[in-house]
Amino acid sequence: MDKLDKKIILKKGKDRPVRRFHPWIFSGAIAKITGNPEEGDVLQVTGADGEWLGIAHYQNGSITGRIISFDDAIADKEFFVKRLRSAARLRKEIGLLDAEHTNVFRLVHGEGDGLPGLIIDYYNGTAVVQCHSIGMYRSSELIAESLKEALGDRLKAVYNKSGETLPKKSPVSPEDGYLWGASDTNEVLEYGNRFLIDWEKGQKTGFFIDQRENRRLLSTFSKGKSVINTFCYTGGFSVYALKAGATKVHSVDSSARALELTDKNIALNFPGESSHESVNADVVKYIREVDTGFDVVILDPPAFAKHINVRHNAVQGYKRLNAEAIRRMKSGSVLFTFSCSQVVDRQLFSNTIAAAAIEAGRKVRILHNLSQPADHPVNIFHPESEYLKGLVLYIED
Repeated sequence: MDKLDKKIILKKGKDRPVRRFHPWIFSGAIAKITGNPEEGDVLQVTGADGEWLGIAHYQNGSITGRIISFDDAIADKEFFVKRLRSAARLRKEIGLLDAEHTNVFRLVHGEGDGLPGLIIDYYNGTAVVQCHSIGMYRSSELIAESLKEALGDRLKAVYNKSGETLPKKSPVSPEDGYLWGASDTNEVLEYGNRFLIDWEKGQKTGFFIDQRENRRLLSTFSKGKSVINTFCYTGGFSVYALKAGATKVHSVDSSARALELTDKNIALNFPGESSHESVNADVVKYIREVDTGFDVVILDPPAFAKHINVRHNAVQGYKRLNAEAIRRMKSGSVLFTFSCSQVVDRQLFSNTIAAAAIEAGRKVRILHNLSQPADHPVNIFHPESEYLKGLVLYIED
């Protein structure tokens, strides 16, 4: 059947978000789907009156369609090359694409770059592709070919790491591996700091690129201070603190594998460093049991909630964690606290931290509101693109 016969027809009045360029089509907004599409197919999207609204990747689920173009387009190589060149141009404009001090950044941030369901992180010549929709996964080879045109000789390899990001009941069986080329190094630079990246076995695509500017900000608070970095993963904040002149840095994580990477990154930047200590422990228990007499505390937990139905439990988790830390912090200390849960918005996160401060009985002042960096752009029509929230707090008696 011709692709033009495969359509998502929206209910009358339910097409307003799409007309306002929101790229998600929820199942409840759909009046009819024609053409017996398979998951991953590209479908036309029309209003109840038949008016053409865009093209979308089709997928069974609450988000049934992800609009990849509001224009009259075909999802071919030319389409992907154009979108990827646009993404690369933005990274060049913000000083990342050819920076001497940094060669790790996010090249494609899903809806923020007009490619819902697609994440691409760039690691010193290797593009790590992570598909969150079946449509994008089925376009993996096309994306790899398009990356070669968009990046030219900046690109050495394309690695697909979508094995754990597609829906569990997906009709495809994704396998991680190289789509093109081979990586000759896994070492990257971020503001001159060196990191070893494990994109094959590490979390996400191998590194939390979204904390780059917040790590840099930590440097301004670290000179001559003692710093504890909890949920440290590969030790990004720890490296920045030591480089800035921290007198003592503890990195805490429940994953022994994460601490191995942390120790490697510390040794890579500071051979023979004796003011750093890695601690393998459950962070919540550790904070309860250990005297947190540090000058700077970092709380950067994994997402406590990925779905709206568990948001309440997540909020309570953030509250308990931050209340424990704030209660034990010394007067004049600084707390960097974060949430990467998309379903916990900025206001809810701020209110939760305020409730934690009240419970701890401490005076707290906000020094900075933090977010994700510019290579993780937020689509103004899709506020869900903003997921990282953070606060820098000054703790008093």
